[in-house]
This record gives sequence, structure tokens and C-alpha cells, in this order.
Amino acid sequence: MKKGVIIMAVILSMLTDIPSAQERPAYNAGAFYPANPAEITSQITTYLKNAGPKTLPQKPFGIIVPHAGYIYSGPVAAYAYREVKDQKYDAVIIMSPCHVEYFPFAAIYPGDAYLTPLGKVAVDKKLATQCVTSDGLVKLATEGHLGRRFERAEHSLEVQLPFLQIVLPNTPIVPIVVGTHDWRVLESLGNRLGELLVQKNILIVASSDFSHYHPYSECQKIDQRAIDCLKQLDAMKFYKGFTSETFEACGGAPITALLIAAQKMKNPQIEILKNANSGDVPHGDKSAVVGYVAAGLYQDTKAKSENKNTANSQLNKGDLTREEQLYLLDLAEKTVAAAVNHKPLPDPKDVPERLKVKRGAFVTLEKHHELRGCIGYILPIYPLYKTVIEMAQAAALEDPRFSPVSPSELKDITVEISVLTVPEKISDPSVIEVGKHGLIIKRGYNQGLLLPQVATDYGWDRETFLEHTCLKAGLPRDAWRDKNTEIQIFSAQVFSRETVK
Repeated sequence: MKKGVIIMAVILSMLTDIPSAQERPAYNAGAFYPANPAEITSQITTYLKNAGPKTLPQKPFGIIVPHAGYIYSGPVAAYAYREVKDQKYDAVIIMSPCHVEYFPFAAIYPGDAYLTPLGKVAVDKKLATQCVTSDGLVKLATEGHLGRRFERAEHSLEVQLPFLQIVLPNTPIVPIVVGTHDWRVLESLGNRLGELLVQKNILIVASSDFSHYHPYSECQKIDQRAIDCLKQLDAMKFYKGFTSETFEACGGAPITALLIAAQKMKNPQIEILKNANSGDVPHGDKSAVVGYVAAGLYQDTKAKSENKNTANSQLNKGDLTREEQLYLLDLAEKTVAAAVNHKPLPDPKDVPERLKVKRGAFVTLEKHHELRGCIGYILPIYPLYKTVIEMAQAAALEDPRFSPVSPSELKDITVEISVLTVPEKISDPSVIEVGKHGLIIKRGYNQGLLLPQVATDYGWDRETFLEHTCLKAGLPRDAWRDKNTEIQIFSAQVFSRETVK
């Protein structure tokens, strides 16, 4: 009787798509990597030994690693994992793409652990919850993580775990599978991870292979374009590169999110540690290969970077001149026109020095004095002129509240630019000056922002401004009075063609 119950339980477990336990099985053991623990340990130890000594000058906060079968990509992955071996991290956030299903968000595994033949890798459930974003684009979900009947399970996250178990034993993880290439998802994920990076001692792993199934020499050329782009640490440029197929990266989405997160760190640097392809292994077929890249990201804490920051802060002082305002307005208008007509965006060469400094900014589009689009970066992620280009394009085509601007509307579109100071946390709301300060209100996963001009446009006083920012955050009107609510202020220089006159 007892035997029959056991058999029935096994049959039921085979018929379900989702495991009942909160431990994700090692679906790909014996396929992409060995199923035998001793064999796994031997392979990875050999790869690490062959990779040689560490070369990064600082402890990395992020690495990019390939995810093919170990015999192909394991030797390259080892160049990144050697850099984190025996380092101290409180947790590792691993991001991978999804090769087996599509979903329009980033899915954080809500279970207790991932399993490999080497044992359990515990999930840091508190940190996992902290990775969730209030916009619903990054959330706890099983999509991309679990196996389905008669279908293979996603491997690109799982294959990283035995490496981590050997180089960072007993370190918990946060597994994230990205199911889309939607920029909004990657931006939301990257910004949240960046916030956590500056607060916590964590490592971010982005799992990706590069060019797929080209002849050996062609693969080298394609991957070099990707490497050249990676070295610029420009998330949007990398994103456009892989989505336009200028180069290939099946994990381009996780890499983009890592590059966005990296901009929150002081003086982020990247070093390409190794690149090769499947044709480089013994008896590898060079007629159709897959490219692999290992890279490490770290902070440059040398004194010379402080001098650069000082120079930037000097350039950042004071409002933009009339000429600088006109330059940005012209750039934004040209960008909107190009984006709407599906033409190449401006690539200016004569950029004034102060516009090369990283600044947060919003671009607002109006049609007959009615809002037609408004998107921006709060924090100084990119040089100001690049921020204006990216946000002008986004305001015209990507504001989820509106349909994309059409070519027939261009003659009626006016542009307003708000250049921001870095937000500052306050404890006394009485310091808020209506018309001068913009507001950011945060509580838990809820966050809302209103620009300074919103309060003056509607004739609000300070308290009404606070209330409406709470509502924008999805909080009760009086949430700003709660001691657990964080209030930040920032200033903005706001200008348009009309004001510049």
C-alpha cells in the first residue's frame, strides 16, 4: 500500500508543469554541464587554474560570462570567475535571458533555492523582494525559471551556479530571468540594481553568449564590434547595437541592465578579460561558431578620477547659458523629427564642454499647450547632450500614456527641457520652495516624481504639491507626513523656445 502511494506521487509529479517544492531542480545537469559532482569540480578547478592570476585592480561589482556547454564556454567563463574567487559578497544577483519562453518583464525566482549536483544554492529572499520595482516590470514570478513537460528548461542561469558554488561557496543568490528586450524593463531593472549596488556588498552576474553560428573569422569581427561597444559603458548604445543586430548577444538584455546599474557607481570601469569562440576548443568546428566574452566591471578609486570629478563639478556650476539652452533645444527638436520619421538620430560632434557633463534631465513635448509626452532621467547617468537625445526620442515614441507622435503632428509639437540637479533627501518639508524645487516621494516600492513647473502651472502651495506627489507615487494623499516616507528635492533649469526669447 505504501509503495502504491509512492508510485502515485511520482506519477502526479511527472504530470505537473510546476514543481511543488520551492527548490528549482537542476534541469540541465548532464547536458550543458556534468551531472557528477566530482566531474563538475574537476572541470571548473582546471578552468580556473588555466585562466591564471587575477588582473583587475579592484574587486569587481559585476561580471559578464558566457553560458554554453562547459566544454565550449567554461574556459572563457573562468576568466571572470577567477576575479571573484575568495572575495567577500553578501549575495550574488544573477541575470540571464530566456531562450524558452517570452514574457514582458524580469522574473525574480520566488522560491527558496536552486539545485545543482553540488547541492543547494539558497535564494536571498529579502534581497529578492528588494529587487522588485513598483512599476510591475521587475517582479517575483516563476516564468523562465521552471521546466515544462516535454520542453527544455532555461539553462543560461543554471550553468553559472556550479562556478559560484566553487568560487563563492555558501553565498546566496537572487536569480532573475529577463523575458523581453523592452527598454523600459531593462531601465527599471538596471536602475533598481544600481541603487542596491551602492547600498550593499553584492555582485551582479550577466549571462550571455555573443555571435551565433557564423564562420570563425566573421564571428571574430562581429564580436569585436560588441567588445568595442562594451568598452564605452554606454547602456543605450549597447542596447541599440544588439537590438539592431549590429552585433549579437543573446544575453544583451541582462548586459544592458548591468551597464545601467554600473552608472550609479563612482568611476565605473570595464575590462575585457577573455574572448574566444567554440571553434577554439580542440576539434571545434570553425564553419559555424558561437562567440564568448568574459568581462569584469569595477570602480576606479584612484586619485586621478577625483580630479575628473572636481573638473566636472566646476563645469556643472551655474545655469546653462542661452547658447547652451538653444543648442539642446535644437538637438531635441532634431531628435524628435528624426525619431518620428524613422531616420538616424543626431550624432553631434561640436558639443559644448558643459553639455558633456553627466546630468539628469526631462524632455517634455506639448501640442497646442497640452502634454504630448514627457520622459527623463532623474540621476546623472549620461552626458547631458546624450540624455536629451535619448529622452527626446523616448518622449516622442515611448511614453506609455500616449500613442507615438506621428509625422503629421510635428509642426504642432513644442519642446521643453528640464535640466536637474542631483536629488537631495530632506527631513523638514518646510525647506521646499514651490517653483524652485521638484519632488520625489518614496515609500516601500512606491515612488512618484513631479517637476518644479508642475506646482506653478497648477497654482499649488507646498502642501498641495506634496499631496499630489504622493498620489503620483500611488500613496495616500497625506503619506508625506509619515516618518517612513522619504522626501527628496531637486532643482531644475526649465527652458523652451519661448523662454529663451
